[in-house]
Amino acid sequence: MEILLLTALVGIVGMGLGGLVAALLGNVSSKVICWMLSFAGGVMISIVCFELIPEGIELGGMTVTILGLILGVIIVMLFHQLLDWITIKNGDNLDAHITQEGLYHENKFIGNPRLLKSGVIMLVAISLHNLPEGIAIGAAGTHDIGVGVVLAIIIMLHCIPEGMAIAAPLIGGGISKVKAVALTALSGVPTIVGGVIGMLIGGISDTTLAIALTGAGGAMLYVVFGEILPQSSIITKSRFTTIAALIGIFVGLLITALHH
Repeated sequence: MEILLLTALVGIVGMGLGGLVAALLGNVSSKVICWMLSFAGGVMISIVCFELIPEGIELGGMTVTILGLILGVIIVMLFHQLLDWITIKNGDNLDAHITQEGLYHENKFIGNPRLLKSGVIMLVAISLHNLPEGIAIGAAGTHDIGVGVVLAIIIMLHCIPEGMAIAAPLIGGGISKVKAVALTALSGVPTIVGGVIGMLIGGISDTTLAIALTGAGGAMLYVVFGEILPQSSIITKSRFTTIAALIGIFVGLLITALHH
């Protein structure tokens, strides 16, 4: 029950809080959102490298850890291919992961005149991202509730700017602020689903627990390196994106050190 509450807090409350910030502040700058995402991405890199991967090696060994990381990357890539196929089928032809300008979905949504439709597709995309994050919390919490709490805090830092990125185009597209915040909060539901999956997989054996942790870690690394950082650099055209990510890594390392 504690783990499910954690995932609900991270997913629904975290995303909803981001949506609320966007609703209160109005037209949030895409640069600000990118810098916040870069910082949160840096924190996630840190927790994957200094928490999830070492746990995976301890529980399942190096081979299982590497396989888990690869599995996580492949699953997220397949999710994105599915999203791209859906958008192309609907006539949007986003090519969201083919061209440099389309590496990350936000590039097609921030400042796009079709804000409403863009916000809905963004909601779907980020909802998919929340699933592996929930798996990480569920699996880690099954092994050590303390690790689960640390992960929850770090992932919540990531959810807030993502919630802002969803709500801003929805509000700009004409949806009321209340509905936009509610929809943004609902995009965090997959985090709870992921938490249940992580608990089930993690409770089978140390090997499956290692796969769940490193698989979620691989998924997070792909999102950060394949989407957040490249696209943030493209949108902001600033080195501060890199600095924000590095600060995030240092903060994540500090959080990990304090936990141990």
